[in-house]
Amino acid sequence: MKDDQTNQSRHGAWLHVQPRLDLQAAGVYLGEGSQKKHYAKSQTENEGGSRCLVLITVCLGLICVLLLVFIILLHITITAERDLKKIYKNTVEEFNQTINSLQDNYTDLTQQNLALETKVKNLNAEKKQLERDYDSLNKTCTFSFFMSTELSWSESKQYCRDHGADLAIINTELKQRFISSLVKEIVWIGLSDIQQEGIMKWVDNSTLNQGFWESNEPNDAGGNEDCIELNPSKPLLNNWNDVPCTNKRKWICENYCDRLSNLDVSQQTVLHLKVIF
Repeated sequence: MKDDQTNQSRHGAWLHVQPRLDLQAAGVYLGEGSQKKHYAKSQTENEGGSRCLVLITVCLGLICVLLLVFIILLHITITAERDLKKIYKNTVEEFNQTINSLQDNYTDLTQQNLALETKVKNLNAEKKQLERDYDSLNKTCTFSFFMSTELSWSESKQYCRDHGADLAIINTELKQRFISSLVKEIVWIGLSDIQQEGIMKWVDNSTLNQGFWESNEPNDAGGNEDCIELNPSKPLLNNWNDVPCTNKRKWICENYCDRLSNLDVSQQTVLHLKVIF
């Protein structure tokens, strides 16, 4: 009986030990599973962290690339804008220079135009004067003749009047040119200040308006130079000179068409005979 109790006690003790061993084994098993789970979880977390890090790195890389692209584009834009401003500035300067040049050209052309207009006006005035001179000569139909003999101024005037003419009156540049080119020797013309010293008058009693004097003439040298001669050897428009009326000179008479019938040239020695127009 004592042995039975002893066996029961051992059996009970074994029963008490066996669960403990099972629990320990289970604990070991459970601990290993938990460790495996913890390791797997840690490994998963590590893999997730690595992926996050890679993703962050990629994002940062993309951001850097985008930032670099932005900086490059910004630099290109700024450079292009600076170049455009420079081009604009140069264009504005060239435009202003062109405007100034055009304004200068316009001013020059305006001045040239005014000068040309003035010249045209002067030419028109000269043309009209020549037309008036032409009409005057055409209407009067001047008939001129020159004598080979020499007489004083008064004698020459009287000779012309005795033959229905008068000493030549030169009241236009055209007539001055014509008579100066026609005569070959010094001749009397119908101008004097016999009536009043210093007041030149033509034989028709008209006052002198335009003269064609030699240099420093008339000078009334000696106080008795009152009659005017024409010297064709002098410049065409500067060949008049005052001399004493008693000097002997050839002379030039002129008549008009309406009095030609009264002029008898058959009894005269004629050097030149010309009908003007």
